[in-house]
Amino acid sequence: MSHDRRGRGDIAISGIGLVTAAGIGVTANWQRVIAGTATAAQDAALAGLATDFSCRVPGFDGDALLGRRLAWRLDRFVQLAIVAAREAIADSGLDPAAWPGERVGVVVGNSLGGTETVERAHRTFYAGDPDDVSPLTVPMGMVNMVAGYVAMDCGARGPGLVTATACASGTTALGVARDLLLSGACDIVVAGGTESALTPATVTTLGRMGALSVRRSDPATASRPFDIDRDGFVAAEGAGMLVLERAGDARSRGARVHARIAGYAATADAHHATAPEPTGAGIERAVRLALADAALAPEDIDHVNAHGTSTPLNDVAEAGALHRVFGDRVAVTSTKGVTGHALAGAGAIEAAYTALALRDGVVPPTANLQRIDPRVEVDVVAGAARRGPLTAAVSTSMGFGGNNAALVITPA
Repeated sequence: MSHDRRGRGDIAISGIGLVTAAGIGVTANWQRVIAGTATAAQDAALAGLATDFSCRVPGFDGDALLGRRLAWRLDRFVQLAIVAAREAIADSGLDPAAWPGERVGVVVGNSLGGTETVERAHRTFYAGDPDDVSPLTVPMGMVNMVAGYVAMDCGARGPGLVTATACASGTTALGVARDLLLSGACDIVVAGGTESALTPATVTTLGRMGALSVRRSDPATASRPFDIDRDGFVAAEGAGMLVLERAGDARSRGARVHARIAGYAATADAHHATAPEPTGAGIERAVRLALADAALAPEDIDHVNAHGTSTPLNDVAEAGALHRVFGDRVAVTSTKGVTGHALAGAGAIEAAYTALALRDGVVPPTANLQRIDPRVEVDVVAGAARRGPLTAAVSTSMGFGGNNAALVITPA
């Protein structure tokens, strides 16, 4: 039986919304990412921990942005997603009051759910006050509720799904959304990823695993993908949401299209719970399959927005995979040097940055890259943004459990 999916049709990205440590909104994000200005800073909520810094969204006020009546029922990871989704929908020019809700789906990547809510309930319960535990704890903490609340907010009555593939979740969500459109199950999908887990218990756990940077003396330079002196990632929060449509539908209504998703693939390492397969074979296979899905060759790609976490193991394994696929001819960047690692939100955020790179003809620099690891044999953009026309790009994601995902994105 043939399962050849090549050339099945492109999906238009007609709306983008971003809420990250680089700012609230696409404009603020893109300006800071192009400038390569890092966002990591001391975090009062993490005071006293071995890693007491993070990349937190600046000035985010859920009450002001969503209204207190809605915000108090939502964990922060859902608040971020709704703000980003509203921006994406407004950017698309679609009107939720008029769209056919039954044909609109929501797919959101998330991994850890409402950690802030759950930790607060845990503290209250073990302080001996079970009657003070909020009855909203379960619906605020559940991973799936982000898709439910986004759907409620915009009247999307089609499929409502959450993908949980660790740090590949946002990319996986966009791939699933694409399949919903190509299968005819939906006409519009609001899709992306979100995470807000900058709580003491979660950050402590990541630190105990050895995943986090301990550069406490200079947190602004702690996230340094592909640098020889990298020592771990900087935990971040954030959400990236996209409005996706079939390209023909977007053209028919005269939509402004930022870029198109032309290919997608996912693979598993089947290797280790938290460490990537050392050769990068899994992410290499995902990239090659995504290229085949898009009916493109490696020579057609001139930019890669890499997963690039700033951890010792990931960056070398991923760079090796990219070198085997593309050699040293593509412009590679990791925007995590600016934003830190937003975990399940990262893939969708970076897909948005990739679309903007194609739209504007600019590859952002990898912030804090001062001395490239000699084992990294790809052309990593550093120092300043690189400008010029781009023909096609790839965005990669890798996650705990050996989850890999790749998107091929082409200009509008």
